[in-house]
Amino acid sequence: MDKKFTGIIPPVITSFDKNGNFDEKAQRGLIRFLAEHVDGFYPCGTYGSGPLMTTDERKRVAEVVIEEKGKRFVIVHVGSATTRESVELAKHAQSAGAEGVGAIPPFYFDYTQEQLIDHYKALIDAVDIPVFLYNNPGLSGNPIVPETLMTLADYGLAGVKDSAFDLVNFYNYLLAVKKPNFAFIVGTEAIAASALDAGACGVIAGLANCFPEFMAEFYQIWKQGDPKKSAEMQLKVMQARSILKLGQTLAMTYAVLRMRGLNPGYPRRPFTEISSEFYDRIEKEYKQLGLL
Repeated sequence: MDKKFTGIIPPVITSFDKNGNFDEKAQRGLIRFLAEHVDGFYPCGTYGSGPLMTTDERKRVAEVVIEEKGKRFVIVHVGSATTRESVELAKHAQSAGAEGVGAIPPFYFDYTQEQLIDHYKALIDAVDIPVFLYNNPGLSGNPIVPETLMTLADYGLAGVKDSAFDLVNFYNYLLAVKKPNFAFIVGTEAIAASALDAGACGVIAGLANCFPEFMAEFYQIWKQGDPKKSAEMQLKVMQARSILKLGQTLAMTYAVLRMRGLNPGYPRRPFTEISSEFYDRIEKEYKQLGLL
């Protein structure tokens, strides 16, 4: 596995002000906070509200994250509904200093596996930095089958972020791709321990936006090689995750960061903040869990 892209990687949220404009100051503060605990960043994806931003906004967010990353790596999400925009964003990410780019399959329409292969080949050909495929059939409507991943790996794809929430699918990816140093990254903390045991090199964990220290602790415990301790910690991660999932995950993430005394900005409409009553309930639950 590629040792460059390892560890805990938050799919970092994008900070907006109350009017929906990019809040650069809040974003910089958030990245500095997270960088103390995590191994890398994955901006402009699902948590990062990528589809809610213009191309120029996505470019600026990527630039800010890269400027503040310190010694951490950045894989910029460049997925789009069109190949042309994805290529444009990928070229920009490379010029801005990203270590890699990732892309969900083009969404809204249904595409054949051959068309998806052509899409990713265009991305691989467009840049000199590693390209990751972001498999998320629930959001893209276009699942990537293991044979397609194998074909793209042979062509030059550097790795995959698998957010199918399906351990069997992750195993099938591992069995399909035999390319040395291909980076298998699991796209959820929900099955992190099992995926890491099987050969994942990293975890893109939404929960790491809120509790980066907690997820870093999970990773260190897993690295110790004690399966019992690792399983116990995985269950604690699931407890924390289940609270986050009581509301809309994106809106909840901003709220939990605010509970921690940080300024994460605000979610962009159509998303809205959670109610004050719900905020109090979530804060209480995380305090009972010992995370606040």
